[in-house]
Amino acid sequence: MSQLEAIEGQLRADGLRFALVASRFNDFIVDRLINGAEDYLVRHGADRAKLDLIRIPGSFEMPVVVKKLMDKGEYDGIVCLGAVIRGATPHFDYVAAEVSKGLANVSLEFGVPVGYGILTTDSLEQAIERAGSKAGNKGAEAAHAVLETVRVLAQL
Repeated sequence: MSQLEAIEGQLRADGLRFALVASRFNDFIVDRLINGAEDYLVRHGADRAKLDLIRIPGSFEMPVVVKKLMDKGEYDGIVCLGAVIRGATPHFDYVAAEVSKGLANVSLEFGVPVGYGILTTDSLEQAIERAGSKAGNKGAEAAHAVLETVRVLAQL
């Protein structure tokens, strides 16, 4: 069996600039995601002064805000943080689908990694579990994905 040479991203954030785009809607959950993402990046060498936090009304507004940030060309990666919790209407399905599609399109258009730290859960309890309790912190996981992808892209 042959050994393949792998291209892998080093988990070092020093010298990089990141934006955290966070929804105000469900802020009691999103604030935990912000803390997780910020903590992860700083623990991996990011300069707190090079982390920008942009607060927006909800997750649905993320694609247009991220596009505007990418137009500026100042960020190596963007971490999106929000919580869309299913209710009694189909609103959840529309928001979750459009946000996902919009962020993927913007990331591909600009070639800048976007971390998807937007919780899409069936209940408040599931959101709490993913914002720092039983299921880890999805904000930190999104920051990890962005950092590793930035470093991989730099090698390609």
